[in-house]
Amino acid sequence: MDETVAEAILTPQEMSAADAATIAAGTPGLVLMERAGAAVAEAARRLWRGGSVVVLAGPGNNGGDGWVAARLLRRDGYRVTVAAFTEREALRGDAAAMAARFGGEIVAAEPDALRDSGLVIDALFGAGFRLPMPERAAQVVAAVNDGGAPVVAVDLPSGVEGATGSIGETAIRAQATVTFFRRKPGHLLLPGRRLCGAVTVADIGIAAGVLGGIGPAAFHNAPAMWLPAWPRLDAGTHKYQRGHAVVVGGPASATGAARLAATAALRIGAGAVSMASPPDALAAYAAHLTAVMLRPFDGASGLAELLSDARIRSVVIGPAAGPGPATADLVEVVLAREVAAVLDADALTSFADAPERLFAAIARAGRPVALTPHDGEFARLFPDIAGGSRLDRARAAAVRSGAIIVSKGADTVVAAPDGRATIADNAPPTLATAGSGDVLAGMIGGLLAQGMPAFEAASAAVWLHGEAARAFGAGLTADDLPRALPAVLRALDLGQSR
Repeated sequence: MDETVAEAILTPQEMSAADAATIAAGTPGLVLMERAGAAVAEAARRLWRGGSVVVLAGPGNNGGDGWVAARLLRRDGYRVTVAAFTEREALRGDAAAMAARFGGEIVAAEPDALRDSGLVIDALFGAGFRLPMPERAAQVVAAVNDGGAPVVAVDLPSGVEGATGSIGETAIRAQATVTFFRRKPGHLLLPGRRLCGAVTVADIGIAAGVLGGIGPAAFHNAPAMWLPAWPRLDAGTHKYQRGHAVVVGGPASATGAARLAATAALRIGAGAVSMASPPDALAAYAAHLTAVMLRPFDGASGLAELLSDARIRSVVIGPAAGPGPATADLVEVVLAREVAAVLDADALTSFADAPERLFAAIARAGRPVALTPHDGEFARLFPDIAGGSRLDRARAAAVRSGAIIVSKGADTVVAAPDGRATIADNAPPTLATAGSGDVLAGMIGGLLAQGMPAFEAASAAVWLHGEAARAFGAGLTADDLPRALPAVLRALDLGQSR
C-alpha cells in the first residue's frame, strides 16, 4: 500500500461493493477467494512451521477463504482438519466450490475438534458479523481461547463486529489477522483492535480505483491523511503570518492546564501565542511563561475587546476555565469573533444543561470550531448519543453540533459534519495522564492559527500527540509532550521552509 496516499477504512458494506465492482470488471469471485485463501495460508506458514492445523470454516465467503487455506496447507504437508460450522452439502456459491476441492479430513465445528490443534485458522465469521453470536459458535470460540493455540483470523477475529469493533461475551483472541484490500473499522476501534494481533492487509487484485465509485469517508489517521494540508513556511514569513493563537486562562488557583495548552500551541508552530488572563491570575501566569505573551481581560466584555485584534486567528478555551455560566458567556464571546475555536473541558461542561445553546452559537459563528470531549464530557453534551461505536457517536455528534468532534480515547476519532472521519491507533497507554488533553487542545489551536483546515488540523494534532508520547516513552507527564514534539516534527520534515 502506498504510504503517501491516505488509507481508506471500509465498512463491510463498502468492502462488498469493492468485491462486486471487481467481479463485474472481469475478475471471477473464485479467483478473489483463491488469492485470499493463499494470503491466509502464507500467514499461517509464518506463524506455524509445521504440524497440525484446524481450520474453522463458517457458512459464507469467509469460510470459503478458510477452505482454500486448508487445501494449500495440506498440499504443503501440514496435517489439516477442517472443522465446518455448516455441512459441506449446505454451502452455496464460491464457498461450496472451494469446499469441494478440499480432500482432507472434515469434522463438525465443535469444541472437541480443537483438542489437539497446533494452529487454528479462524474462518468462522468475517467483517460482516453482527452480534449476538450463535450459542454453538460461542462455545467453539471459548474452546479456541481456552486451548491456547496460536490463531490466524480471516478478515477479523470471530466475535468482532467489522463495522464497530464491538464484541459480545466472547470473541477469538488472534495472534495474526489477514484482511483484504483495506482495513475495516473493527481493526482500529476498541475493543476489537486488541483481539486482532498483527494485521496484514493482503492484495487480492482489487484495484484502488474502485474506491472512487464507493466514496469511503473514514480513514486511518496517519500523516498521509493530513500532510498535504500542513502549513508550509516561506523565507519571508513573520510571526503573525505564522498565526496568532490565544488561550483563555482560568483563575489563579488553576493555571496549569491553560499553560500546557499555550505551550503546545507554540511548539506546534503558531508564530505567536497569547495567554488571556483574568487580572488576579497575571502573576501566576507570569511566573511560569516566557515565550507566551500575557494579555489581561476582565469578564466577557474584556475578552471581546481583547479578541478584536485582527491578528488573532484561533482561540482555545476550556482548560481549567471553571464550569458554569461565566465560562459559557466567554465561549459565546469567542464564537462571535472572526476566529477559529477549540472548545475543551470546562467550555463543554458549561453547556451540559443547554447544549442547543452551544450548537446555535456554533452555527452563527460560521468559522471552524473543534470540540474535544473525553467520554464523560461527550455524555454530558450528547446524552442521547450512546449506542454504536466511537466512530458512529462522533459522526452523529458532528452533524448535530456543526463542529469538528475529537472523541478522545485510545482509539480517538475525529469526525466532521460532512461525514469524514479519521481513526487513530498510535496512542500509547502513557497518554492516560492528567493534562494530556489540554496539550492536545493547544496543538489543535496552534494548527488552526496557521490556517490548517479544521478536520486536518484536529487529525494531525491527534496523531502527533500520540507520536510524541511514543517518542518520549515511560515516565511521561503532560509537560513532556510539547518538549517531545520537535523530534517528531523533524522526523516528518515538518516546519521547514519551501
